[in-house]
Amino acid sequence: MSNSVSFQTVIEYVEALSIEEQDLLLELIFKRRIEQRRKEIATNAAQTQKAIRTGTAKHGTLKDLRADLLSEG
Repeated sequence: MSNSVSFQTVIEYVEALSIEEQDLLLELIFKRRIEQRRKEIATNAAQTQKAIRTGTAKHGTLKDLRADLLSEG
């Protein structure tokens, strides 16, 4: 976003909207956040699948994970 607007200014703009417009804006933001999260999950899944295919993914038991985490500290 090249044109930065202060958070307070955004709040003031939203408060100037009608209740119906505010509700529509909330719904739109909520749906866009869901879509953004879906894209993040898809990216993470693709990275995980690539790690599995290339053999760089770690796997094991919970005990193995604990040991690995403790050895890194």
